[in-house]
Amino acid sequence: MKKNIALVTGGYSGESVISYKSAATIFENLDRTKWNVFLIDINVEGWFYTDENKQKISIDKNDFTLQIGNEKIHFDAVMIGLHGTPGEDGKLQGYFDCLNIPYTSCDVTSSAITFNKRYTVAVAAFAGIPVAKSMHLFKHTTYVIEELLNELTLPVFVKPNNGGSSLGMSKVNQPEDLSGAIAKAFGVDDQVLVEEYISGREFTIGVFKTKGEIITLPITEIVTQNEFFDFQAKYEGASEEITPAKITDAMATKICMEAKKAYQVFNCSGVVRIDFIYNENADKPFLLEINTVPGQSAASIIPQQVKVMGWSLQEFYSKLLEECF
Repeated sequence: MKKNIALVTGGYSGESVISYKSAATIFENLDRTKWNVFLIDINVEGWFYTDENKQKISIDKNDFTLQIGNEKIHFDAVMIGLHGTPGEDGKLQGYFDCLNIPYTSCDVTSSAITFNKRYTVAVAAFAGIPVAKSMHLFKHTTYVIEELLNELTLPVFVKPNNGGSSLGMSKVNQPEDLSGAIAKAFGVDDQVLVEEYISGREFTIGVFKTKGEIITLPITEIVTQNEFFDFQAKYEGASEEITPAKITDAMATKICMEAKKAYQVFNCSGVVRIDFIYNENADKPFLLEINTVPGQSAASIIPQQVKVMGWSLQEFYSKLLEECF
């Protein structure tokens, strides 16, 4: 008997535009011989399923069910294709835990920690995973630019501490530009991370678990036309993504080992994408961040890596769903 799967998308942040693109790819590639798929749009106006007649039907949030005519649909699992809040920061995960509905992403704690870039690097550093030196700013507390410049060496990256897609992010090379970059980041989030720039090559790698085994996907190297891998580079074609990355076996082994270690340290589930800078002077990868709901759109990296690995997306998404049970 086929199981009912809720594919959730949308969200309450600017990342919702990416969520819809990811959900379109996932929806297209879910195996209909195994799953009955219902696309659920979670947005600020409500939680809706749109039927074949383009009628919006509200989800009953009391038990996350759907009433279609005389039939009440209960969901066996949730496929999370929602970037940003509330799908990537643990909020939905907590809700589904309360209802005892399995889902394809990390749990509440892992999602909440990795959504916060500063807490991510703090936990990673505690576990012995190399990270850049950084400082954490809050909108409700004061900070002094001179003190930041005394603690950190330019250039630095300034980014909203929560969220992804590189929204509100800047690279600062000159002291006089730091204040404006911080203000820009605070326009997106109440917390800001100021992080030292590490020179090196940028790599990203998908990691997932199937039948209890942690598997790394082929590594991708990011070569951006812009000064860094910003929103335009990620989603508007201003970067080259080379999969598999053209690197030595020794480099690949180090990246894979750190990626698997991070997956274990953060108690991840489902597929995550972990970003690294490989500093060749230090001969080691530095962890930048962990994306627990990585993009699945046609332009996204995980689908590229899955293809290079020799799997179809249909097979891959089935593995993720089967694992969550």
